[in-house]
Amino acid sequence: MTSDPHGTRPALRRTPLSAEERIRAEANFAPLVAEHLATAGRFRVSADTPETAELFQSVARRVGEMLGRPVVSYANGRYIVIAFAQEEPAGLTALPVRE
Repeated sequence: MTSDPHGTRPALRRTPLSAEERIRAEANFAPLVAEHLATAGRFRVSADTPETAELFQSVARRVGEMLGRPVVSYANGRYIVIAFAQEEPAGLTALPVRE
């Protein structure tokens, strides 16, 4: 085992996903996230890079299409949370925006 005499580790370098890997990741994560949403109501995963956050935002859109329900995602730089969007209460309608 090699140890750094200064007690620091080299920075982790990540290789970006290829276009094919990203497509496969979206396709594979979507059913998992959909199942978790259906049972727990939300899904949280580490997303400490912009690439990871973008990937899971795409997964959230795909899950919304799969389930036929609005889905939202919230990222804070460390995690991303995917959950069902709050639906408007019955009787309330959105007003048009005036320009």
